[in-house]
Amino acid sequence: MIHSSDITNDSQIPGINPDKLYEHFRRRGKHKIFIGMAPGVGKTYRMLEETRQLKEQGIDVVIGLLETHGREETAQKAIGFEIIPKQKIVRKGVALQEMDTDAIIAREPQLVLIDELAHTNVPGSLREKRYEDVETVLAAGIDVFSTVNIQHIDSLNEIVAKITGVVVRERIPDRILDEADEVVVVDVTPETLQERLQEGKIYAPEKIEQSLENFFQRRNLVALRELALREVADNIEEDAENSAKNDRFCNVRDRVLVCVSTYPNSVQLLRRGARIATQLHARLYVLFVAHPERFLTKQESLHIETCEHICRQYEGEFLRLNTTDVAQAIAETARKYHITQVVLGQSQKSRWELFWHGSLVQKLVQYLKDVDLHVIATEKPNSKII
Repeated sequence: MIHSSDITNDSQIPGINPDKLYEHFRRRGKHKIFIGMAPGVGKTYRMLEETRQLKEQGIDVVIGLLETHGREETAQKAIGFEIIPKQKIVRKGVALQEMDTDAIIAREPQLVLIDELAHTNVPGSLREKRYEDVETVLAAGIDVFSTVNIQHIDSLNEIVAKITGVVVRERIPDRILDEADEVVVVDVTPETLQERLQEGKIYAPEKIEQSLENFFQRRNLVALRELALREVADNIEEDAENSAKNDRFCNVRDRVLVCVSTYPNSVQLLRRGARIATQLHARLYVLFVAHPERFLTKQESLHIETCEHICRQYEGEFLRLNTTDVAQAIAETARKYHITQVVLGQSQKSRWELFWHGSLVQKLVQYLKDVDLHVIATEKPNSKII
């Protein structure tokens, strides 16, 4: 870590403030988040295990805030670590305790452990949320290990409420997960988690039966587990996409591209492609290739707008390209967006046209070696216009 004493002072470089220079050169700390589907999966335990290995390697590490929730195994793992004392905040004559962010920064460890990222600080704290404290610590150049459950991710709040019937009040912005340097899923099966609950390793005995009948129902845990795995898969894929070079990219999840046209069967085709995307838990893209020398009629324009609207309903991305080479446009789009499945309608060309010009499918087979093609059979329409 750089100290301001290491920077040349103003007497040596006129007009330079060493404190400002220190702020400029100081690196931001790295953030590693341990995420799980529910309380009790072992996020804090796993965080302590990894940290102990780093401590044994000589890393200067402290505990900024640790919540064991009375779990003996977790408490045992924390033995031997330096703990930063909490600060006392007096509120209406009552003394409350909260993590002391300033004390952590003053201590200047290489790494600090901060549990329960979505926690809301007690009234009177300098910052409202613990994730804001974490950002302050990171800005000071200190690495942070933290923990959070998937139900606390802001964009997933409504989905979690539908799954569990519980509205989670404490949340963190999605950007916290996006900006993290590393996200680790701490995963166990729903059955294992229920066993831990029944053994009293998660909550006190009086809460066990109620938890099993509500939040810890197996169907809830299965859905939350899938959410956690998918969320991290998306983050991994985005990182890979941003760092991919020379078109080398490995998809974590499938991506479906539906190719629509002015033919009426495009709506049917799009819905079929959207179902494929849903079944595969895949991202959906819809492509319309317009001929640059041909203007769409009003009805055709409305038809394409309908396709775009349906695409948005399925949370897909609608793409438009102007070119005379449809096959090349599809192939380039598939490569650009790392498509794994392409959905096409049955060709409306006559046998004579196919003989002379070849089919779109034949061309795509040549262009796309690692992409699955779905050719959906449809009745030949009487007209291109809906």
